[in-house]
Amino acid sequence: MPPLFSTAAAAASPETRSEVVKRFVRNSLGTGVALGARTAGALVLNKLLALYGGPGGLTLLAHFQNLLALFTALPSDGVQVGIIKYLAPLHPARRQYKAWLGAGLVLNVGALLLGLLALVVVPGPLVGIFQVTWDWGVLFAIGVTLLLAQTYLVAVLLAAGKLRAYLWLTVAVAIFGAGAAATDLVSGRGARQALLTYLLGQGLVAVPSFWMGYRQGLLPALRGRVSCVAVRQLGQFLLMAVSVLLFSYAVTFVLRGVLIRRFSLVEVDLWQAVTKLSDNYTMVFSALMSSVYYPRLAALASQPLALRRYVRTVLLVVAVAAAAGLGAVFLLRDWLLALLFDTHFVAARHLVGPQLVGDWAKFLTWMLLFLLMAQARVGRYVAVQAGSAVLYAGLLAVLLPRYGLLGVPLAHAVRFGLLLIGCGAYFRHYWRA
Repeated sequence: MPPLFSTAAAAASPETRSEVVKRFVRNSLGTGVALGARTAGALVLNKLLALYGGPGGLTLLAHFQNLLALFTALPSDGVQVGIIKYLAPLHPARRQYKAWLGAGLVLNVGALLLGLLALVVVPGPLVGIFQVTWDWGVLFAIGVTLLLAQTYLVAVLLAAGKLRAYLWLTVAVAIFGAGAAATDLVSGRGARQALLTYLLGQGLVAVPSFWMGYRQGLLPALRGRVSCVAVRQLGQFLLMAVSVLLFSYAVTFVLRGVLIRRFSLVEVDLWQAVTKLSDNYTMVFSALMSSVYYPRLAALASQPLALRRYVRTVLLVVAVAAAAGLGAVFLLRDWLLALLFDTHFVAARHLVGPQLVGDWAKFLTWMLLFLLMAQARVGRYVAVQAGSAVLYAGLLAVLLPRYGLLGVPLAHAVRFGLLLIGCGAYFRHYWRA
């Protein structure tokens, strides 16, 4: 498959608005099968945990996925983002390509070792809720290692424009992960064992990922010293990922612990059902933006006029499409909660509205923040993440005691509404023709 973009061609003849829309829609539809499989796998897993996971099954699933996010945030939201940016314009035979590839490998290994050290030093806050044994912990470490390898190899494939390989691997992750967990749940082995199997099933996709990258010549042999310059520049993206880890994943992790202590597991499950519903379409949106939108931003970073036109056009398309899609979810909320989880989860219907409003604002905010990532504006990106976390914590402190569980999606909606206004004002020059 040819690369997703050609920098030289773009510079020679900037795309018209209709061409931008056609390219974005075409590449988005090309990812539809893979994202559909990924979403289906997540929905099956949610349903099985709701039926066979017992009280708090959905909460355990969300806590486990949040735990994985803590381990993979630095590589996935940092190193892999930088790898796509720097490898995209390079041929694998060039020395610079090997320098970036080696630096990415070193930083991934470093992030993995840091996470495993935290698991050994403070296991209670991280995995205490799963009542783990030593063999569970060893298998968890193996699964995380394989999962990080898989995400790194996929980033290399995406940088080369190998969208078809990315699609097949995404399908494989969905099938292997959900299938393995479903086998454990249906056979009665319990939620904790099923979640571990889910991780290992996903991690096994690292094997075909390596084979695809090697077969297409994207994994040349690395010899000599690691490039300090490449490590330092990739490290800027690592700092961005640290802000996501501290001010997003960690905040959610702590929030769930607070809710578990404040409310019963049955009540927390209601909130968790709404957030899992949100997670399913957010996963699709995030994958779409990472595989289609962000690589194009990276390619146009040095072409201000073309970049503005692209961002302006795609943002409008996504704003309309997201509003229509989320509106449909709101109208079908009772049916979806019963279908995707169980009939008693319909009691969470009052939490759906503010969650959807916040998600719409979140999607558009993320699209603007991708600009800071593509331009490697580390300080500003970290400042936004920190300010967002402080704002969210303040809103929760005010709304949670007053509105109970409803205060959580209300805080979410207000948080991203204010962030969208702020980001829209900051990037206001993008709205000028």
